[in-house]
Amino acid sequence: MYTKCTLYKMENSTVSARVDIGEYANKVLGIIKIKYGLNDKSEAINKFIELYGDDILELEASEEYTKKVIELTNNHLKKHGVKKMSVEELDKLCEV
Repeated sequence: MYTKCTLYKMENSTVSARVDIGEYANKVLGIIKIKYGLNDKSEAINKFIELYGDDILELEASEEYTKKVIELTNNHLKKHGVKKMSVEELDKLCEV
């Protein structure tokens, strides 16, 4: 079996899951467990997600960050306007 999962909601904001994993996944979790000195494969799964979760999950930008980007964009447009660049100008800029 590759993946079979049963989830149980725990009181302390964790989820308990019974997961059937393949031999390769088991080896990977074992190595993560050893490499990071973790107590069990549950901690290894959490460490793996901590390391690689951002590659999959898009984080939401904070309201403060969004406002800052909008402010920077507006300031740039006030200073430079909406200029278009020719292909020749772009090639020159990129040293092509």
